[in-house]
Amino acid sequence: MSACTPTRHDRASRGTPRPSLRRPPRLRPRIPAADVSASITVFLIAVPMALGLSLAVGAPLEAGLVAAAVGGIVAGLFGGAPLQVSGPSAGLTVVTAELIQIYGWRTTCAITIGAGLLQILLGTLRVARNALAVSPAIVHGTLAGIGVAIALAQLHIMLGGSPQSSVVANALALPGQLAVIGGAAPLIGALTIAVVLLWPRLPGRVGRTARRIPAALASVVIATAVAAVAAPGLARVDLPSWRSHAFPELPHGPVLALATAVFTVMLVAGLESLLAAAAVDRLAADRAGEPVKPPSPASGSAAAVPPQRSDPDRELRGQGVANTLSGLLGGLPVAGGVVRGAANVRAGATGRASSVLHGVWVLLAAALLVTVFEWIPLAALAALVMVVGVQMVSFAHIRNVHKHREFPVYATTVAGVIGFGALAGVALGVAVAVVVSLHRLGRTKIAVSEQDGRHVVTVHGQLTFLSVPRLSRALGQLPSGADATVELDGSFMDHAAYEAIQTWRGAQIAQGGSVAFTGRSGGSIALAGRSDGVALTGRSGGVAAPTVAAAHSCCRPWTPWRNHHCHDRPTRPTHTTSTTSAISTTSLTETVTFTPGSAPDTARPESAHRLRSGLTSFQRNTAPLVRDELARLASEGQSPSQLFITCADSRLVTSMITASGPGDLFTVRNVGNLVPLPHALPTDSPPTGTPPTDAPATHTAPTTGDDSVAAAIEYAVEVLRVESITVCGHSGCGAMQALLRGEPEAGPDRPRTPLWRWLRHGLPSLERMASRRRPWARISGRLPADEVEQLCLTNVVQQLEHLRAHEAVARRLAQGTLQLHGMYFHVGEAQAYLLTEGADSGAGHDEVFDRVGTEGPEPAAARPTTCSTAHPTTCTTG
Repeated sequence: MSACTPTRHDRASRGTPRPSLRRPPRLRPRIPAADVSASITVFLIAVPMALGLSLAVGAPLEAGLVAAAVGGIVAGLFGGAPLQVSGPSAGLTVVTAELIQIYGWRTTCAITIGAGLLQILLGTLRVARNALAVSPAIVHGTLAGIGVAIALAQLHIMLGGSPQSSVVANALALPGQLAVIGGAAPLIGALTIAVVLLWPRLPGRVGRTARRIPAALASVVIATAVAAVAAPGLARVDLPSWRSHAFPELPHGPVLALATAVFTVMLVAGLESLLAAAAVDRLAADRAGEPVKPPSPASGSAAAVPPQRSDPDRELRGQGVANTLSGLLGGLPVAGGVVRGAANVRAGATGRASSVLHGVWVLLAAALLVTVFEWIPLAALAALVMVVGVQMVSFAHIRNVHKHREFPVYATTVAGVIGFGALAGVALGVAVAVVVSLHRLGRTKIAVSEQDGRHVVTVHGQLTFLSVPRLSRALGQLPSGADATVELDGSFMDHAAYEAIQTWRGAQIAQGGSVAFTGRSGGSIALAGRSDGVALTGRSGGVAAPTVAAAHSCCRPWTPWRNHHCHDRPTRPTHTTSTTSAISTTSLTETVTFTPGSAPDTARPESAHRLRSGLTSFQRNTAPLVRDELARLASEGQSPSQLFITCADSRLVTSMITASGPGDLFTVRNVGNLVPLPHALPTDSPPTGTPPTDAPATHTAPTTGDDSVAAAIEYAVEVLRVESITVCGHSGCGAMQALLRGEPEAGPDRPRTPLWRWLRHGLPSLERMASRRRPWARISGRLPADEVEQLCLTNVVQQLEHLRAHEAVARRLAQGTLQLHGMYFHVGEAQAYLLTEGADSGAGHDEVFDRVGTEGPEPAAARPTTCSTAHPTTCTTG
């Protein structure tokens, strides 16, 4: 739940505004210290990666530095993912290497420019979100295939040889390369791999200190130092002079082939950037959700910064600008990278300043550290890039696609990329994905059975033209004119299946039979203005593609409360509830009006059927979805973050209004959401009815306490260590109505009932509302509807005061480890209100409930609302 929003009443703002004493704003922007630190970390990772990828594709080594600088500065400024860091694309390694072999480096730069312009166009047309509709199995399969190609090619360089022209050729030549292995290059490469893998796992205090240095940088530095001493003759980086740097030229070659190359570079770079942006968003969200100490304003820590969701279309345009400029300056294609972005987030970056600064550092290093770069062995760079390629084959992705039964799509894409290239692999993956989808549509299960003399046809899955032959055979097995029930367990029916069912249904009815259509929970299908059991409605009410208006289409598995009256139920007496419930001497009852000829609504035989039907629906629909989560909670135990005290009213669904799930809330429900005081106060018999308006608020408590609620509070606060307690009242509360009407007279022949013995815990709320010395509880933006709503609001504030009297709660509040929240839920409006911070902390501020909108609580109005205690419905604003 959202934190409460404090309400401020600035009286000075009503008069003449005071002269501003603030200093004029600074002209130069302030860069957070966290962004500077993160930019250095990413820079130390990006430089060896840029040199290694340039070596992998056969481009000039300085081209990787150009791409890293342009990607950091340009994509950082214009991109839509503030925490993503762009640079040379590992996913484009195979594509770029092939383009250089076919067209040469300068034409490849021109192709990069064309891909960048195409990205700008598509980003302007806002199609980036549509690109994310590609199956994740295809995208991850493409990256995995490219990773295999990178690893095989760099393995040859690490072993002292040269890579072949294709992945298959590299694989076939590997045994021969292993047969002639020798020299220092394989040892330096193995040392680099060992440092990359073991550096993050260094133990102890020294390890924690050393892990601040990126593993990629540490591996290259150690390998360079060892090579300088043990193998001075080993091949090293050779950065040519910037004066001989190659720039793009007009492309030469077949137009169709060049257009295909431009499209391939655009597609792979765009998908890689968008996927990386989504991954960085998740990392940033996880970081923001960590329980951390709030930083001071000058600390520059990123812990208190909320996650910033990326804009895919802006990100695609930013990547297009970066690719265009990188191609113009003779750099590699640019894309967002998960490795650089993850390092940026973990280093504490707060915004795009980190990415821009990283590009500036790369630019300075390319100009000033050329001599240092030339000490790096080529074998070390090859080993580093090979590790990156292997990591692109993620076993977590393989398990995920296997879990969703999409491994054939993944495997086909990987094989296509390895054997035929990136674009051909993507096309093969899409084709297999279409075939798998059609196969699933056609795998509808149709079963025929007989129950109590009635034939039942059960259809599990979607009804399309692919399943019409089996559907017709199943329906044909039923005798002509027989009574039949068709249970449709699917959400879609195309026109072919609809016509088949309609034709069969007409024939059955013509021969004296009856046909009923039901949904997955056994209830009759809700019709949309038809009598045929099938709905044919579109968004605007016109005829559209046939859809089954089955029970499960309006009562989805995760929300069984939604439209739960859409199923046919046995006829039950209808009743209307009066606005104010009557209090009898024995119970809190509703005024009920029965329809003529109906029996009193006492023992209802259908209630047992309804319970069994609901349980069956849960076991069929919801249990498979929550079983893994509940199994985890069963093994780990419960650790809720909130204690939620609310009314037992059946209209209050706590998990729905708080968007919570299993294990989130420790809930206590009772009549009137009351919190009895933790100790008994010896008092006389409380007065009957509403006390006079001038009576002091004595907080009369019953002579006996209640240990049930106190036990739940103690367990939640002391054992479960919840972080907050919420008291939630609601509109139309019958308990509050009963308190306003007053307690019936008790005597020897008419003792107090258990209900009234419990409701006496709410008398302090009634006295609080009647007291002239207490501020009125009210709703921001509107006046309380009546005295019932006024008492509901006041009761929430009073119960929070009772909570603070509990020893465990008071101790945690003093330690600053517990928060109290007040909440009011208007049932008819489906609107939540949160008590302002001053009120629920006991600070004595105005007791105002702020309306919670889609963006959070709305602040209360500056002008206070004054209400008459004698006439609760008379209020003025001023």
